Amino acid sequence: MKGPFRGSFAALPTPFRKGELDLPVLGELIDWHVSSGTNGVVLAGTSGESATLSDYERRSAIEFAVLHARGRLPVIAGTGTNNTRQSVDLTRFAESVGAQGALCVTPYYNKPSQRGLELHYGEIAGSTRLPIVLYNVPARTGVDLLPATVQRIAKSHANVVAIKEASNSLGRARELAQIDGLALLAGEDALIADFMGLGADGVIGVVANVAPKEVAKLCRVAAPGGDPVRCAELVAWLAPLVRDLFIETNPVPLKTALVAMGRLPDGEVRLPLAPLEPRNESQLLASLSEAGLLPRAKR
Repeated sequence: MKGPFRGSFAALPTPFRKGELDLPVLGELIDWHVSSGTNGVVLAGTSGESATLSDYERRSAIEFAVLHARGRLPVIAGTGTNNTRQSVDLTRFAESVGAQGALCVTPYYNKPSQRGLELHYGEIAGSTRLPIVLYNVPARTGVDLLPATVQRIAKSHANVVAIKEASNSLGRARELAQIDGLALLAGEDALIADFMGLGADGVIGVVANVAPKEVAKLCRVAAPGGDPVRCAELVAWLAPLVRDLFIETNPVPLKTALVAMGRLPDGEVRLPLAPLEPRNESQLLASLSEAGLLPRAKR
């Protein structure tokens, strides 16, 4: 284990009601994860619709989550944007309100060079004492943070402690797992067990929002020296959920699932995201029912 963030970290959705943040419901989600054994939560990441949160909303959600969690589990704040100055400001804010870490996605749309990425992360890391988690998700951002660049960033900045890798490549994961002092966190729910087997510290994922106990357990049994039989059982049980939580763009299916489970009162997403197509909703609900995750009356 290389870093402070270990096990299952749920990338929380941001609850909305009539277009506004629903902070009481966010608090209920955090309480559920505390009682379910989730190892930590991430606010204002991809699942939190960070791209359509105002600066005020993002800060409000982060501060609320930290205060509500009261140290019961670590809160990682999503502070990465495609604007280096804004990312620095948000990271400093997260530190000031007591977040335990910052998740910083690669700048999207700008398509910076590897040198630009190195300078971007250097500015963020140099502005704070918070532990920084790099976040590489090329399918979303249009830019790929390469292992050599990651290694240079981690070597130059001691508070860059981990990377959430969502490139869907086990070869890439093997390379990243060899970087001294840097923890590897799975960013693809379908590859949690594979990443853990390579020496990853955990996952920042989506499926933990609907099956928190099972994902936390998987992180333990999939690690070297764990329980291969139980690992295989959990991977098979989670597979339909992982598939259907990405049947449309995350977090649309996730919010739909949480409404069906009674964990969200409203599955509202912000444009340009749209509600789940009816045929996809039927498939998702069938998988939730098969997994025994729906209230009895909805099965």
